[in-house]
Amino acid sequence: MVPVEIIMNIKRFITVLLLVSAVVSAGCSSLGGVKPWQRDVLSRSDMRPDGGGLDDAIDDHLYFSKEASSGGRSFAGGGCGCN
Repeated sequence: MVPVEIIMNIKRFITVLLLVSAVVSAGCSSLGGVKPWQRDVLSRSDMRPDGGGLDDAIDDHLYFSKEASSGGRSFAGGGCGCN
């Protein structure tokens, strides 16, 4: 037979778990995405995920140095002979 104290502790744990999950899920309900007046800031060229010209040149140099091939970012495979 299971003692009553253990059953009460399990019930308390489940109640606390449900309350915490309700609070956490309610915290995300006010997220509305990007507002129309914020779109101009996010559409600037320096906010693009592909970076700028200098960043691309540095990345190309790193890929060339590591892969021993020209244009390693846009071609499959590399200097090691694998595809």
